[in-house]
Amino acid sequence: MTTESVLCGYTAPILVLALGDVRLGDDGVGPVLLTDLAERYRYAGGFIEFVDGGTQGLELLSRIAGRQALVVLDAVASGRQPGTVSVLEGSDVLRYASGSPTKASEGNAGEVLATAAFLGDLPYCCYVIGVEPGNISTGAGLSQDVQKSLQNALTRAQNVVDRLLVELAEPANA
Repeated sequence: MTTESVLCGYTAPILVLALGDVRLGDDGVGPVLLTDLAERYRYAGGFIEFVDGGTQGLELLSRIAGRQALVVLDAVASGRQPGTVSVLEGSDVLRYASGSPTKASEGNAGEVLATAAFLGDLPYCCYVIGVEPGNISTGAGLSQDVQKSLQNALTRAQNVVDRLLVELAEPANA
C-alpha cells in the first residue's frame, strides 16, 4: 500500500513508513497499523505519505530523504511482554538504530534508520512506534497479545502524527 503525494515533484513532509512481513506473524504488525492509520488521515491533503515498506530494507532510503518527519511502524523486539507498545523519539531512535538487529530480514528498521542518519537523510523529527512481537512464525497471523495492543498502538501513532501536523503547520519564527 502506498498513498502517494506526488504533485509536480512535491514530497509530503511527513512519511509514515510501515515495516514488516505480514506472512510472519507479529512481524506484520507495522503494515496492519498502517492500513488503519492511513484511513484516519485520508483527508490530510498531501501532508502525509503512507508507505508499506514491507521488507525492502535499504531500498527505502530514497523514500526517507527530504522529509521533515518520519514515523516508523514496526515490530520491535526489546525483551518486554508481547504486545507492549513503545514510542521512541529523538536520541532513543538513534540508540535503537545503532543497537542489535531485532529481526533477521533486510527490512530491519534499525539498519534503515542508522543508514539514513549516516547519510544525513534522517529527519530531525523521527519516531518509531513499536509493538513487542510474541510470535514470528510463517503464516501465523498476529498473536492474541499483539491483536489486543493494536488500538493502543494506533492511538499512540495518531497522537504522534497529530503533533507533527500541528508543529509543521506553525510558522518557523513563532
